Order: sequence, then structure tokens, then C-alpha cells
Amino acid sequence: MSKSSPSLPKSSAPRHVAVIMDGNGRWAKQRLQPRAMGHRAGVKSVRKIVRGAHNAGVEVLTIFAFSQENWRRPQEEVSLLMQLFVKTLSREVDSMHKNGISIRFIGDHRDFAQSLRDEMARAEQLTLHNTSLKLVVAVGYGGQWDIAQAAKRCVTLGREINVENIEEYLDTAGLPAPDLMIRTGGEQRISNFLLWQLAYTELFFTDTLWPDFNEAEFKAAIAWFAGRERRFGRVPEAA
Repeated sequence: MSKSSPSLPKSSAPRHVAVIMDGNGRWAKQRLQPRAMGHRAGVKSVRKIVRGAHNAGVEVLTIFAFSQENWRRPQEEVSLLMQLFVKTLSREVDSMHKNGISIRFIGDHRDFAQSLRDEMARAEQLTLHNTSLKLVVAVGYGGQWDIAQAAKRCVTLGREINVENIEEYLDTAGLPAPDLMIRTGGEQRISNFLLWQLAYTELFFTDTLWPDFNEAEFKAAIAWFAGRERRFGRVPEAA
């Protein structure tokens, strides 16, 4: 999409956009670079998409930063991802705060280093009352884990296991369900991301590798969403 394309009205923007950021490793491989270079390039795309979401009037942006399955990757790559996460968080949080962005982390963080958990808690507390955009970072997250832990809490508290109670105890409690899910990198699957929450989400897949995904492509995904007819199981005339 060219820079001269007219801006979409913010009223047509989805409230909540979720993103699976796929393709860092392949991007690096195409350039005969180590996977680490792809992950570092991917951080730059996160900045661009946070800015794009803010400009589009999106209320919540959820990014899949590190899945539970990612622990199975080579230890060297996992260590690099954790180091990059810490450095990026410590470097970016003040800027996000100045721009009115709040940050929230979802996932199972018990295996994270205490220093990382402390940094995450500091970022959440610092940005707690910001309202321009809520950035939700899924790290150590898995959709199956999220549903299971919510059901376990229901049992522990003696509450009935039903839709309302499960939703109350999901890690995303209090957030609207995603309206639009974007996956980069050419794969067309959900990969254990927000399994419960994506029940009626519009799914947008692109071949673009994450480090190449920019504001123009994000805007194109928003425009695609604006043309969708969302019925939530109803027939068109009743929607």
C-alpha cells in the first residue's frame, strides 16, 4: 500500500489485534546470517507495528513473543531470546510510558529468571494507568496451558466450569477478544496461540517474514478486516 493511500477511519479499526510474529529465522537464513540477526531485526518490526496500531486507533495489541514450545529450541537460541527480551524491555519501557502505552505480560513465567520477572513487573507497574494503547506480550504462553490453568482455578475455588468462569480466569481476563489475528511468515495455523480467545477472530495470513512486516502491511491487514462481514454465527440478515 502506498503512502498516498487514504487513511482508514479509526472507527473501522479492530479493537484488539493479535499477532504471531513468524519468520525471523528464515529472514536471517535468506541473508546468510545467524538466526540472532533475524530476532534483532524482528524487534524493529515490533516498534513499527506498535506505532501502526496506535495510529490506527487499535485499543489492544497482543504479540506472541515466546511460546511454551519455544523452550524446545536449542539452548543457545533460547538464551539469546531471553537476553534480547530483557534488553529490549529495559530500553523501550520508558518510551512506551511517555507515549501512554501500557504493557501487560501473559503466560507461565515460573521458569524465567528472577531478574526478568522483576523487569516485567516494573514495566507493568510503571505503565499501569496508561490508556493510549494496551500492549499485551504473550511470553512463555500457550493456549492449552491458559485454558487448563483457568479450569484448575475454577476447581480450586469450587466454582462451576463454564464459559463465564473460564473466561474470568484466563490470563487475558478483562480484555476484549481479538477481532483480527495476523500471522506473518507464510504459515497458516494458530500454533497454540489464544486458542479460546480466537473463537470468532478474523484470521489474516501473509507470506511476508516478520522483519519485513511494516506499517503499510499492517494498514493493509486493517483494511482487509474492515471489509469482512462479522456474523458471530448468525445469518447475514440478522447480523
